[in-house]
Amino acid sequence: MKISTLLTYGTNPREAADHVVELEAAGLDTVWVAEGYGFDSPTLMGFLAARTSTVKIGAAILNIYSQTPTMLASTAAGLDSVSDGRAIIGLGASNPKIIEGWHGLPFTTPVSRTKETVEIIRAALRHEVIDHHGRFFDLPLPAGQGTGVGTPLAMMTKPERPSVPLYLAALGPKSVEGAAAYADGWLPFLYSPEGAAKVWGDSLASGAARRSADLAPLQVVAGGMVAVGEDVKETLDLARPVLALYIGGMGARGKNFFNDLACQYGYEAEAREIQDLYLDGKKKEAAAKVPLELLEQVNLVGPASYVKERIEAFRDSGVTNLQVTPGADDPAALVRQLKEWVV
Repeated sequence: MKISTLLTYGTNPREAADHVVELEAAGLDTVWVAEGYGFDSPTLMGFLAARTSTVKIGAAILNIYSQTPTMLASTAAGLDSVSDGRAIIGLGASNPKIIEGWHGLPFTTPVSRTKETVEIIRAALRHEVIDHHGRFFDLPLPAGQGTGVGTPLAMMTKPERPSVPLYLAALGPKSVEGAAAYADGWLPFLYSPEGAAKVWGDSLASGAARRSADLAPLQVVAGGMVAVGEDVKETLDLARPVLALYIGGMGARGKNFFNDLACQYGYEAEAREIQDLYLDGKKKEAAAKVPLELLEQVNLVGPASYVKERIEAFRDSGVTNLQVTPGADDPAALVRQLKEWVV
């Protein structure tokens, strides 16, 4: 099992780079850079590439709406080059709030659009001439559209690698099935080892049955806050606002994947109450309603023996890369400790 961490929205890039350098020295395997509707991920990823030498640098995530597949391929190739082959590109649909509110684009047919996007990115990274005419993308534009001078093109510069790993952020059944079928990795959020098989087991099995033999086994990146000690349970309260944001405020009533997930875990009443409070502007009250049991399931907080048990629970459920948010005064020391436990 590998160890990774996520740089959250609003992270100061210069401070983040200093932090990642320390964690790399402690043995961190991967750093993921979030985007949302703040700073773009690729800028910070390129900066991290210049400051580090071994840690893999992943986007978590670039959305599939606001950039064309060929632009995403160019971004992947550029990041892979400046990092000397350490890039990972996380892709996803994001959510309607961001796609329609920030980018002004309709949030439609995310599953099919994602698959076609991945197909084009992979072809471009293989340095193929792109002549693609699918459901969503016409490359080049056909006769009668545009100026008529577009011709099939291959990327001008040769990629560092012919295949940069493409991970998918997915929660819905069809999206997860797609990730298992054709992606290099899967990036679930609010992942509960106890609830994963119930929510996603059928989708993962169905996708795996269609997975190409040319692909390596699916990598699964999931985890949560980690704090180790005899009296650290209060650290879980730090995660309350995050879960309240996603369950309550990420999207709208009837269009919130994370609220749906909490319901699938068995917290229907709590999810509804959290959403009502959050959308009414009562964010602290919403955070207070996040069930302690759910906080415990999606995080690793407690005595050393308990945290080791939680690591094994994540591993047994299929997680290959434990994504951690250190809840400690010395994050580097915590990463070193975790590296010993996950071997």
